[in-house]
Amino acid sequence: MQIYENLCFLSSNCLSFVFSIFFFDQMIIFKTESKLSNYLSAITDSCIGFVPTMGALHKGHLSLLKEAKKQSTLVVCSIFVNPTQFDNQGDFNKYPDTLSKDLTLLKKINCDVVYTPEVSDLYAENERVKHYDFDGLENEMEGKFRKGHFDGVATIIEKFFRIIKPQKAFFGQKDLQQLLIVKALTKKLNILIEIIGVPTVREESGLAMSSRNKLLNAQQLEKATLLYKALMFCKNKKDSLSIADMTKEILTCFSKEKIKMEYLSFADANTLKSISEFNATGETAVCIAAYIAGVRLIDNIIF
Repeated sequence: MQIYENLCFLSSNCLSFVFSIFFFDQMIIFKTESKLSNYLSAITDSCIGFVPTMGALHKGHLSLLKEAKKQSTLVVCSIFVNPTQFDNQGDFNKYPDTLSKDLTLLKKINCDVVYTPEVSDLYAENERVKHYDFDGLENEMEGKFRKGHFDGVATIIEKFFRIIKPQKAFFGQKDLQQLLIVKALTKKLNILIEIIGVPTVREESGLAMSSRNKLLNAQQLEKATLLYKALMFCKNKKDSLSIADMTKEILTCFSKEKIKMEYLSFADANTLKSISEFNATGETAVCIAAYIAGVRLIDNIIF
């Protein structure tokens, strides 16, 4: 990776890029919002696709970027572990940091621009997150157990949207509630960005790919497949078992395997409001959050 001190891009407006831009072959890496904004403002007649990540990239992230490449003419990926969306400082501190590997992966799939800011580039000292009202969506599932989480998510996504000004943004369906929150955010703020959900990418075992999987050993990863098996159990038994019976069986199984269940939610796929009976085809979401060896994993299935 080579650092250039004085660079000119695309037009005379793009000057004085000092120690804040890196070149990784044809991929450009920005460390500051100001330089990234100047660069993007000089680009016209392009459809910008945006993929926000917290790094520790895996095939799930890469599926978002590949879809963005298909639907956009220029793709921006952010790598930023956002502190305001963590309600547990320990969880934030142990989040994997694999920046060098991440950049290599992004280069291989021809990502155009990467934004890797420091916290101080996005948050002023002592800045507080904004409070958002998403008509109750923020209080379901994750919102019940991670106080302030979606305020933190929405705050950083709004910042990214205003800096990058993409036409399209891509989010994984594994984080279904986050996907719905971001869609609601664009409507609330009247931001004209198309939010595109990309299907969950899974291991051969069915386990949803996650950066947190790297914190588990082989035996724990095998146990973690029970999350997906529980979701498939619900899908396969929807015509023969009630939601109450499914819940009882899954809780019994998890207790036996010493898996700490945080929530198992049968919900409307659009609002995430709890349901007592299955909706029409494609309208039911079963969402799960559980701890394997102290590592929190989430997954969902829609049917």
